[in-house]
Amino acid sequence: MPLQAHSFSNMVVPHLLATYLNVLHAIGATHIVGDTDGWTLFTNSSNWVQGKEFHVGDVLEFNYEKGLHNVMQVNSTAYEGCIKDTYMGLFTGGNDSLFLSEVGRIWFICGVSDHCENGQKLTINVVP
Repeated sequence: MPLQAHSFSNMVVPHLLATYLNVLHAIGATHIVGDTDGWTLFTNSSNWVQGKEFHVGDVLEFNYEKGLHNVMQVNSTAYEGCIKDTYMGLFTGGNDSLFLSEVGRIWFICGVSDHCENGQKLTINVVP
């Protein structure tokens, strides 16, 4: 009997370890938008994106003072024109984490006052 139990653990433990490592790999990286400056009017999003790759499974973290900003996920038209009434997602918590689940371009703006018009917006391209 001990031989059978030992054989079972020799088969199951490596499989569980491999599954655990695959899950860790699938979690991806966390990207803090604006780094230490956070999601503000003073963050140059174009510069911040330079040299970064965004993959399915990564997380975008928007940090800002709650009530002073928000994060709206929008389409390209709303992004270009800072149109605030056609958003696909609205985040207002001040510490918002968005899981990147699909390949493609994603656009974000701040919908507070004239923040978008003054440059508080971000676009990224998510790759597999």
